[in-house]
Amino acid sequence: MRLNLSTLESANAHIKPSAQSLNADVGIVHLGFGAFHRAHQALITDTVMREHGGDWKIVGVSWGRSGVETQLAPQDNLYSVGVGYNDDLSIQVIGAIKEILTVKQTREILDYMCSEKVKIVSLTVTEKGYCHQPSTGDLDLAHPLIQHDLTHLDAPQSAIGFIVSALNQRKQQGIAPFTPMSCDNLPENGQVLEKVVLQFAKAFDDDLHQWIKANVTFPCTMVDRIVPRTTDADVARIEQTLGVTDQGCVMTEPFLQWVIEDKFVNGRPQWEATSIDNIQITHNVVPFEEMKLRLLNGTHSAMAYLGYLAGYQTVADTIHDSDFHTFIRYLMDVEITPSIRIKEVDLNHYKDQLIERYQNRGLQHRTWQIAMDGSQKIPQRMLQTLAFAIEQQYSTPGIYLTLAAWIRYTSGQDEQGQAIDVQDPLAEQFADIWHSAGSNYAQVVEQFLAMDNVFPAQLAAKPEVKQQLTEALEHIIKHGAKASIEQLLRSNHPASPSDSLADD
Repeated sequence: MRLNLSTLESANAHIKPSAQSLNADVGIVHLGFGAFHRAHQALITDTVMREHGGDWKIVGVSWGRSGVETQLAPQDNLYSVGVGYNDDLSIQVIGAIKEILTVKQTREILDYMCSEKVKIVSLTVTEKGYCHQPSTGDLDLAHPLIQHDLTHLDAPQSAIGFIVSALNQRKQQGIAPFTPMSCDNLPENGQVLEKVVLQFAKAFDDDLHQWIKANVTFPCTMVDRIVPRTTDADVARIEQTLGVTDQGCVMTEPFLQWVIEDKFVNGRPQWEATSIDNIQITHNVVPFEEMKLRLLNGTHSAMAYLGYLAGYQTVADTIHDSDFHTFIRYLMDVEITPSIRIKEVDLNHYKDQLIERYQNRGLQHRTWQIAMDGSQKIPQRMLQTLAFAIEQQYSTPGIYLTLAAWIRYTSGQDEQGQAIDVQDPLAEQFADIWHSAGSNYAQVVEQFLAMDNVFPAQLAAKPEVKQQLTEALEHIIKHGAKASIEQLLRSNHPASPSDSLADD
């Protein structure tokens, strides 16, 4: 039997959707309908409708080849979220989804986005979905999707094009605008979205640009929940407990957090009124974003590149190595925490929680998955912390080691000589650099630093950045990732890059 409305009653789930959530009308369109959204915003919104009612059902738009629309359609768009911690598993069935469309169903998507019923258009399209330069935040007007959408706004292909196209139609038809809400891992993500939308609109039509500027708000949000790519083992484990087959299930951890800037022009669900903890409405998301992006996402990237190169397939495997455990905690405490400005959170407790979350063997969070799209992630996860440390004149050998591991990873070959499937918008450029520079690692670093869409020019121009990064890269290539971490930890002065990465 497959999960659907007819089998819902017999499904062995801890929480199921209520009649009022199943019968609610549409209120949200979500661009980038992936596993994270299903385990985070959709679950929270389903809880709002189950506990308080309201017409906030979600129309999801799927990019790429995930096939989620074919998974959920036979299930009446129901799916389950498995919450696992080591051997424990609880299951919640979600009924918040009205329909899943693919990005090629342009007319159907725009019809929803232009409907008066839709109050919010939210996004989890990953960093690269904003078609911007990560180092500056500016819209990449030369991006093929942006060039297409500027001349074919009635048939957009990018998330930014869809938003501007729908806002343009609502303006023309006298319909109040929706609130675009980014839920991606970008610092001040609402401002990033606002900037690229306004730059796109200005390039298309100045009147539309002025209307959006005057009538639309772009709240910032901070989202936090570890949601790995669903495996066949996850599907089998959930089916065994649920008692029915669910091809659209996702696995996640118990922890969940959502901090939302209260800046909506057309209403919103009362997300903070649910029984779920750690949902906070605030007027300043930035400190929470910095904390999460630098401490969680930054150390995730460190484990992804260094862990992958060391031969570890998952975060849990990586952090259970005592050297990696010590290194990650050192990175948090010594190199990242000084750059965090938040006062509302006990940072030591937060870091303890992070280590505990990383140790969860109930999630198979692959290092390779986290390593994807590094060129889009590194600026906000690592480079802002590095810039702060240089300004404050303290050393960051762990950050240089992480950046060097990323550069080493992009070579496309691991420490055992096996090919790495480098998934990144700049993968071809990386390959060209490695092909042209070969074993001249100073030249490799120099060419990476010259990538101004990744490294801010002011940071890249600092001689110490090139020197420390080159030393770290040479050390990783000569000794390997794990030995480089061991050497850093053995140093009598771990805050000194030259001592930490000195040859054995």
